[in-house]
Amino acid sequence: MSADTKTQRLIPMGVLKGAHGVRGEVRVKSFTADPDALFKYGPLTDEAGKVLLTPITARPGKDHFIVRPKENLQKEDWDALRGCLLHVARDRLPEAEEDEFYIEDLVGMPVFTVGDAPEGRVRAVQNFGSDDLLEIEIPGAPATVYVPLTRADVPVIDMAARRIVIPELSLWANPDDDA
Repeated sequence: MSADTKTQRLIPMGVLKGAHGVRGEVRVKSFTADPDALFKYGPLTDEAGKVLLTPITARPGKDHFIVRPKENLQKEDWDALRGCLLHVARDRLPEAEEDEFYIEDLVGMPVFTVGDAPEGRVRAVQNFGSDDLLEIEIPGAPATVYVPLTRADVPVIDMAARRIVIPELSLWANPDDDA
């Protein structure tokens, strides 16, 4: 992934849940593995990159954080922003460890079975309540294909080469076929 692509990409990291009280505080739900980490990345933006929230302090609530923001908005203004996703520029996130990756970095990667010709591309990474699934677009296919994001089903994710290998992609693309 080029540095320019990393810099321009905004990753949703949390969501505004509305005002907390009448003193200008706001409730924020974090999507990060370490929930406190959300507040280490500086200003949080909307999907267009406009700053929505610059946390000054954050303390835990029941299933969210109560944040004192730099922005001075009224309770009604914060409540109007309820549900807005809070984004961080991809380049502000730490580098992934070896054999790790950010799920967001998989989007757009070509998918190979064998050989050097890609047979599809990752459209999204979905989770419908169980495990992560790669949603793959296959040219000419009537619908996208879902493949479990497990080592058994997706044995190769080469971030340096921007290449995903799914040897049994045809089984997922044609689940009714007896192979």
